[in-house]
Amino acid sequence: MFLAGELTVYLYAVTSVLLFLYFWRIYDERSRLPPGPFPLPLIGNLHQINTGDMVNSLKALSRKYGPVFTLHLGMRRVVMLWGYDAVKEALVDQGEEFSGRGPVPIYQLVMKDYGPTFSNGERWKEMRRFALMTLRNFGMGKRSIEERVQEEAYHLIDALKKTKGLPFDPAIQISNSVSNVICSVIFGKRFEYHDKEFVELLHRIHDTTVISSSLGGQLYTMYTGIMKYLPGSHRTMYKVITDLETFVKKRVKINQETIDPNSPRDFIDCFLIKMGKDKGNPSTEYCMKNLVISVLTLFMAGTETVSTTIKHSLLLIKKHPEIEARILAEIDSVIGRDRLPTIVDRRRMPYTDAVIHEIQRFSDIVPFGVPHIVIRDTKFRRFMLPKGTEIYPILSSVLSDSAKFEDPENFDPGHFLDENGCFKNNDAFMPFSTGKRICLGEGLAQMELFIYITTILQKFKLQFPCDPKDIDIKPRLSGFFNVPISYELQAIPH
Repeated sequence: MFLAGELTVYLYAVTSVLLFLYFWRIYDERSRLPPGPFPLPLIGNLHQINTGDMVNSLKALSRKYGPVFTLHLGMRRVVMLWGYDAVKEALVDQGEEFSGRGPVPIYQLVMKDYGPTFSNGERWKEMRRFALMTLRNFGMGKRSIEERVQEEAYHLIDALKKTKGLPFDPAIQISNSVSNVICSVIFGKRFEYHDKEFVELLHRIHDTTVISSSLGGQLYTMYTGIMKYLPGSHRTMYKVITDLETFVKKRVKINQETIDPNSPRDFIDCFLIKMGKDKGNPSTEYCMKNLVISVLTLFMAGTETVSTTIKHSLLLIKKHPEIEARILAEIDSVIGRDRLPTIVDRRRMPYTDAVIHEIQRFSDIVPFGVPHIVIRDTKFRRFMLPKGTEIYPILSSVLSDSAKFEDPENFDPGHFLDENGCFKNNDAFMPFSTGKRICLGEGLAQMELFIYITTILQKFKLQFPCDPKDIDIKPRLSGFFNVPISYELQAIPH
C-alpha cells in the first residue's frame, strides 16, 4: 500500500506527465494551425469568451489574431473564419475542400448524420441532389409555388382581421402561415390555424431554436461527451425533436397506405417511390431514416427561419416610420391596395427589396453559420488544416463587414441601393451561407419574405403599444440563432 507521502509524489508525477503531454500536444497543434489564444485544460478558451455575446467576443479575438484563428470551445478545437474575404475564400474558392458538415450535437441527438443537412460524403450529395430535384418538381422557383405563398398570405390576412384590431402576439399566425407553404410540398396538404396538434408542433419547432441558442444548448455543443449524462435543456431538446419525428413518421405511414406510384402527391411520395425502385440495392441511401430526417429537416427549416425573419421585420419597420412610409408609397404606386403582391412586383420596388435585404442582414438569424469540416488535408492561406478540422464561417462577420457595408452597425436600406435609388446587389449578403452547403430553400425564402411583408403592410396599419423609438430590436437570445423578443401589436385594416 502507498504511504501518504508516496501517494502525493505519485499523484504529482502523474499530473505533471499529463500536463506535459497536454501542453506538448497543444504546442504541436499551434505550430501548424492558425493562431489563437492558448487553451486551458477542459475549459479551452471559455474564460476569454462571453457566451452571452459571442459575436463581439469573436470580433475582439479576430482583431488580435487575424481573420483565420483557432479557438477551443471547451473540448472542441475549431477554426474561425471572420469577415467576407475569409468566408468566401473557404466556402466558394475552396468549396469542395470545405464542403463537409461539422457536428451540431444538439440537433444530431435525433437526426444523427441523415438527411440533406447533417450528413456527409455520398449520402449528403445524394440526399441534397434528390431534395433539390424534388422541390423543383413541386414548383420551387416557379409560378406554382408563388401561388401557394400567395394563398397562405391570404389566409394570414384573414387570421389577422379576426383579431379585430386588438393587441395580440402574431408569432403563431405567422409561423402557421409560413409553415403551410413547405407543408404543401412535403406533406401535400396545409393545416388549419385551429388545428391543435399542428399548433403544438409549431411551438415545438420554436422550442428547438430557443434551446439550441440557450446556455445549456451551447454547453452541450462544447461538452457533448459529459453533458449527455447530465440533466439540462438538451434532454428537453431530445423530446422536442422526437415528437416532431413522430409526427413525420405518422405522415409517412399515411402516404404509404394511400400512395399511387404513377401520381406522386408530395415529397414523401417521391421518396417512397425511389425507395421502392432501389429496394434491391444494398448500398442505397433511400431508406426510411433518410426519408424521415429529410422531411423533418425541411419542415423545421422551412418554418422557423422565414417566420423568425418576418417577426424581426415588423419590429424593424415599425421602429423606423420613415422607412415604412416609403414602402407604403411604393406599394401604392406599383401594386395598389386590392390585388396581392407577386414576385414580379419586386423588380419595380427597389426600395422595398432593399429594406427586406437589410432586414435579413441586420437580423442576422444564424450568426455563426452551420459548422463545416474540411474533407481532406487542406492548405488554406499559409496554414495546413488537417482532414476533419471543424470550421465556423461566422456569417455575422460577413453581414457586418465594414469593407462591404458602409455603416454595418445601423439599419440602413441604403446598403442595397445605388446613387440612383436602384437595387444594388452585395456579394457579402450571405444570410443563407454560400458555396456547396448553401441553404436549400434560399429562393423560396426570398419569395416568401417579399410577398408576406408587402401583403401585411398593404392590408394593415400596425401599431405597437410603445413609441416607435422605444421598440426593442435586440434579440431575446443570441446563440445558434438570434431569437427576437416576444411582442404584441395591433393590426388595423387600412
